[in-house]
Amino acid sequence: MTEFELSHLIITGVGMLIAGGIIGLAIGRSTSQQSKAAETLKEELEQLKEEQRDYQHEVAEHFAETADLVNNMNQSYKAVHEHLASSALKLSNPDVSRQILEAGTSQPALESQAMGELQEQPKDWAPKNPGDKGTLSEDFGLEKAKENEQEESDSEKKEEEKA
Repeated sequence: MTEFELSHLIITGVGMLIAGGIIGLAIGRSTSQQSKAAETLKEELEQLKEEQRDYQHEVAEHFAETADLVNNMNQSYKAVHEHLASSALKLSNPDVSRQILEAGTSQPALESQAMGELQEQPKDWAPKNPGDKGTLSEDFGLEKAKENEQEESDSEKKEEEKA
C-alpha cells in the first residue's frame, strides 16, 4: 500500500474544500457587511448635505422676506408721516405745521448712508490738546491719582502736626 491512499486523498480534498468554502463565506460576509456600512454612511452623508442645502435656502428666503417687510414698513411710515403733515397743514396752526414739516425733512441715519453721505466713525478717545495724553494712553489719569495721593499724605501730615 502506498502511503497515501486514494480514499484518504479524496477525504482530505473534500475536507479542504469544505474548510475553504467556510472561510470564503466568512470573509465574504464580513466584507459585505463593511460595504453595507460604507453605503449606509454615504447615504447619511448625502442626506445631511441635502438638509444643509435646504437650511441655507430657507435662511436666504427668510432674509429676503425680512428685507421686503422692512422696506414696506419704511414706506408705510413715510405715508403716515405725509398724511400727518398734510393734515397738520390743514387743521393746525402754522407753528405746529412747520415743526412737523421740519421733522419730516430730517433723514434717518440708514437713509442718509444709503444716499451716499459718509459719516465719520466714532472715535475711541476724547478730544485732546496737542501734547496731552489720550484716554487710550497707558498712563492716562495716573497724574491725577498721584496728585490726590500727595494731597492726602500732606493733609495727614498736617493733622499729625496739629495733634
